[in-house]
Amino acid sequence: QVQLVESGGGLVHPGGSLLLSCSASGFTFSGYAMSWYRQAPGKEREQVAWIAPVGSSSTYANSVKGRFTITRDNDKNTVYLQMNNLKPEDTAVYYCYLPTRRSWGQGTQVTVSS
Repeated sequence: QVQLVESGGGLVHPGGSLLLSCSASGFTFSGYAMSWYRQAPGKEREQVAWIAPVGSSSTYANSVKGRFTITRDNDKNTVYLQMNNLKPEDTAVYYCYLPTRRSWGQGTQVTVSS
C-alpha cells in the first residue's frame, strides 16, 4: 500500500525559506517519478515541481522557477521541496504525489505572511 507523508510546512515571513519532505513507502521509490502539488484556498490544485526517478531531470511551474528546488534521496525514500524567497501567493496546502499510482499524501500547510 502506497503511503506518502509530508512534513515541514509552517508559517514563514515573505522572503523566508522552508524545506518540505515527503517520506514514501509501499512501492519501489527509486523506480518512479514524483511530484509536488499545491492548492490555495478557492483555487485548483496545481503542479509545482516534478522529478525523474533517479533525479536526472526536473521541471517547475513558471511561478516557482528559480525559487523552488525539488530533489530526492532514493536511499531514504524521500522527496524534498526546498522553497526560497517565499511570497504570500505561495500560501497553500502542499501535497506529495505519485503520478503512476495517482496517490496523494495528506498535505502540509504553508503560510507566507508578515
